[in-house]
Formats: sequence, C-alpha cells, structure tokens
Amino acid sequence: MNQLNHYGVSERFLTESALYPNEQPARVVAQYRGKYKVVTSREERLAEVSGRLRYDTEELAQYPTVGDYVMVTAQAELAVVHRVLTRKSLFVRRAVGVSGQAQPVAANVDIVFLCMSLNQNFNLNRMERYLSIAWDSGATPVIVLTKSDLCENLAQAVSQVEKISCFSDVVALSMFDTDIHEKFLPYFQKNQTCAFIGSSGVGKSTLINQLLGASVITTQETGRGDKGRHTTTGREMFPCPLGGVVIDTPGMREMGAESADLSHAFAEIEALARQCRFRDCTHIGEPGCAVLAAVEAGELDSRRLESYRKLEQETSYDGLSSKEIEVKKCQRMFKEVGGMKNARRFAKEQRKRK
Repeated sequence: MNQLNHYGVSERFLTESALYPNEQPARVVAQYRGKYKVVTSREERLAEVSGRLRYDTEELAQYPTVGDYVMVTAQAELAVVHRVLTRKSLFVRRAVGVSGQAQPVAANVDIVFLCMSLNQNFNLNRMERYLSIAWDSGATPVIVLTKSDLCENLAQAVSQVEKISCFSDVVALSMFDTDIHEKFLPYFQKNQTCAFIGSSGVGKSTLINQLLGASVITTQETGRGDKGRHTTTGREMFPCPLGGVVIDTPGMREMGAESADLSHAFAEIEALARQCRFRDCTHIGEPGCAVLAAVEAGELDSRRLESYRKLEQETSYDGLSSKEIEVKKCQRMFKEVGGMKNARRFAKEQRKRK
C-alpha cells in the first residue's frame, strides 16, 4: 500500500510531483535539527536538503517544514530533498535571533486548532493574535479552550472568546470529558491535515494523545503559576484514527505577527475604518474617525482596538530591515508633533532656552 495515503496526500500534489520524473514525492512528517523524517510511497526515511536547495533558499520560510510535500531522491543513508512543492497554506512564527525573517512551523494545514487554557493562560489579546496569524496562514482556525474545569465562570469566558472569534468554532474541554472524539470528529476527515498551536502547558500534547488513542507524545505537569513547561521540542505529524493527520508543535507563548490577516480577525474594525473621514486614519486622534466614535459610543471595546493597533503596527514592519523598522517606529512615535523633523526642531528650541 502507498504509505503516503496514510499522510493526507491529495491529487493536487501528486499532479505537481509528476513534473519531476527523476524524483519521488514525499511528505515531511517530522523535523529535527538539520534533518527531516519523510514518508515516501514505500517507507519512512531521514532526509536532508540538497546543497542546491540550500544555496537557492534565501529565507527560512522557504525551507521544508512539517506538512510540506517535497521531491526527494533516495541515497544510501539519507534521502535528499531537492524541492518543496507549492504550499496550500503556511504557518510561521518569528525566528529567534534572525532579524527580519520568519520561521516555518507547519505547512499544508487545513484546520488549525488554537489552544488556550481557561486558567492564568487565558488572554484575549493572545487569541486575537493567534486568529489573525491563522487566517493569514491559509488554514481555517478553530478555538480550543482547555481546562474548563478550572474556570470560575465558564459561560462568561466562552462568551468573551466568541465575541472575538470571527465566526470560528469554539470548543471547550475539561479533564473530565469523555466525548473528546465526538467533539473533534467533524474536523478530522480523510486527507485532512490538522495542527495544534498554543502556549506551553495548555494541554496540546495530552489532547493529541487522547485523539490518537496512545501516549505517543511526552507530557509534563504544569509548572508553578500555571506556567507551561516545554514538552514538545520538535514538530511531528501522526495519522489520526478519526481520519487525516495531526501535527503537534512546540509551545509558543508569543508569536510575532510578521504577516497577519486583520480583515478576518478584526472584521468589525476594518468595516468601521472604511467610514473614517481620512483614508489613512490611524484611529488615534483624527477628526471624523468612525472607529473612535464606536469606542466612545460603547459599540467597540477599547481593549480590542488596542490589540488591533498593536498587530497592525507589527504587520506593517513585514519585509523591512532592522534600520527601516526603527525609522518607522520613530515616525509613529513623533506623528502627533508633526513628524521627526518637527520633533528635532522642538528639541533644538528647548536646548537653546536652557
């Protein structure tokens, strides 16, 4: 039997793979430091990228990641990855220590489960960030609220999340639930790829183990103050008994929004912004601002507007160098006094007076 059938391969990728008759299609099912585990039609093998692919790759996000369909050739010890096939979706995060680049987390994901626990990890701003990045990835987000048994007011918490959910499904889970499979059955289908994203300690690994019916992922107790402990250090894909495959990812407390879809995550603010007097309105103090008017009228939560502003600023830095980012930050900082030139003039005048 074709091993790729267990890992969600579709006709779309098989058709593209036919363009390279001297190579064979495979899917990346695990990622380690400098190495990958790939599944071909016949077997699982360790692999590394070819020297040519490494030379031609300019950004981290272009390297293979878990979920990618790739073209490989089999060598004596390691398979060699020659190219990454066209991605259906891509989920990225800010790369540690690499300025201006994003690190791929998972590719070709259909459903992204955004996990947040209902204890001290509960943070609406973080969920808004997750949602905006998830929509931009090309996958469909589903919000998963874990540890609902630790929540003092579950109905209120779920209501708060539903208000920012952008019509995404919201699934609340408790450690006492016995119907986990029933709750997730609608999302797992043949050839469907699902990924779990969230902070460390929210219970992603425990949940995936329940869905797989086996303890394939190591779990740990939550640390003091509900702070998560990093259990998953790599990324790995598993065939799921419910259908399709599931990807576990390392815990990520904060994700940089190098690229985010604010039109989905903040649809009501984007709609209000189109009614502002000025097209380039920043919703800070301009006259005729429909967004600020909605806040004053109690129709829009000021917290949500602040979250929107922060993500909008982050995404506006996408593709800029570190120097260009600093210039843009200064421009924002001094906008209220008429820009940096006026700020310098004001500073000179103050020094003369002294």
